[in-house]
Amino acid sequence: MRRISEKKKKWIERTAKNDRSYKLFLYNRLFLFLLAVALQLCVYALFVLLFAYDATVGVAVQVTAEILALVFVFWVINRNDRPSTKMNWVIIVLIAPVFGVPFYLSYGRGKPTKKMNEKIQRAKSENDEAFFSFYGALPELKTQEREGGTLRYTAVCGGYPAFRDGGVEYFKSGEEAFPVMLDELKRAEKFILLDYFIIAPGKMWESVLNILLEKASRGVQVRIIYDDFGCIVTLPPKYDRYLESLHENIKCLSFNKVVPLFALRMNNRDHRKILVIDGKVAFTGGANLADEYIAEKVRFGYWKDSLVKVTGSSVSSFTRMFFYLWNAFKKEKERLQDFLIEYEDGGQVRGERGSFIVQPYDDSPLDSVSVGETVYADIIDRAKKYVWIFTPYLVLDDFMRASLCRASLRGVDIRIVTPGVPDKKAVYRMTRANYETLMKAGVKIYEYTPGFLHAKSMVSDDECAVVGTINLDYRSLYLHFENAVYFSGCEAVQALKRDCEETFAVSKLCSKEYPKRTVLGRFVDSVLRVFETLF
Repeated sequence: MRRISEKKKKWIERTAKNDRSYKLFLYNRLFLFLLAVALQLCVYALFVLLFAYDATVGVAVQVTAEILALVFVFWVINRNDRPSTKMNWVIIVLIAPVFGVPFYLSYGRGKPTKKMNEKIQRAKSENDEAFFSFYGALPELKTQEREGGTLRYTAVCGGYPAFRDGGVEYFKSGEEAFPVMLDELKRAEKFILLDYFIIAPGKMWESVLNILLEKASRGVQVRIIYDDFGCIVTLPPKYDRYLESLHENIKCLSFNKVVPLFALRMNNRDHRKILVIDGKVAFTGGANLADEYIAEKVRFGYWKDSLVKVTGSSVSSFTRMFFYLWNAFKKEKERLQDFLIEYEDGGQVRGERGSFIVQPYDDSPLDSVSVGETVYADIIDRAKKYVWIFTPYLVLDDFMRASLCRASLRGVDIRIVTPGVPDKKAVYRMTRANYETLMKAGVKIYEYTPGFLHAKSMVSDDECAVVGTINLDYRSLYLHFENAVYFSGCEAVQALKRDCEETFAVSKLCSKEYPKRTVLGRFVDSVLRVFETLF
């Protein structure tokens, strides 16, 4: 097997020392928030000086600022956004318009810049045309009425159909899935697609890269996307060029490169995790290509994740997801048709096999709907017995909070597992601030005591499940590019249920009095709730 030369390894080690972490401060939301607060205080100080110099001028300036803020508030209220989010932003803008207005324009709308939008919409349109030209029209999937509504919604709003052929295999950890991923990579004959938020030097990435080099030397086409911000402290600058220098069959895109100055498009990160091999096998879930995801590196205790392996014609949906971002931002475009395959049933991409259904889908900040949130909410709303959830962050809006409480109050066993060891303290505090309301409605909250739970999964009624990259927080649901898989009627649903049961056994069941909060703590949590859309 061809391996990375010692010269290349030394290049990696040398360039890895080129620290870009200082750029994190340019886009760190807490840093920007504190900077904006300081600016607002300066403005208040200016008002005081104006009053001291000339009361009439001071009053005129203040009234003008308040009128402009009120006009902006009316505009926010009339937008087609979620009521709870609009309320938060109205409070922020009225209290501190100087930083509230620009922060809303940056984070509140959740959409990328016009230029990014145009590129992606054009690439999506071209990919869709190529996909349906290759496979033909897809017949409507017949299923139960309730589930059928979810599948149709995801097909219409997300653009990805549901399938009955192939299979889904569940993995309860990164180290369990990793050997299977390597085996499938070694079987590649035509192409390999990788799209990850984080790639970090170490055993996991070096093992993958060695196989990619070997396969590229045998004519396999390798395409790699990584998020530049996600890799800002793990990869050196221009790492995409380095990868392309390894072999002519390896091409790479560093998505949404970090720029020296703050830009609105920096909000919209590629948080997806996708591996596609020959259009026949795909992997997705919470795990990135870094050693903590396979227990080779300890961060925040044991790092628990979840993944799935998908086979069959539904893999074509992952291929579409990959190439609409690739063709939107890579100068060297690819023909989607070259990466689609004919299936054994004569090109029909949907079979009929009992109650089994699999529907990969993605979610983007391009539109006014959140496919990821809607799928989660629909599973909760139609549940009859139970809904069990893994999520590293629990920063909920009123819509999702109400869905969980409503289901619990009508007798559904709602259980949510969050990390026992936090990776981000501010978000961890906001996660805990959601406990009390949910527990009063009967929702059971568990904290995963062995360490950090990074899995993003949901299972319901022994019937259906979702595994993917979508957290229950504002950024994941509204600002990032994400992906997931809905599946039902297969053993993978039961495997996820068993994983949940094992996880409950090693987690702490929180009581209504836990975590204990003082009066000051409750006040701090109330303030954080107002600013939860920023974190």
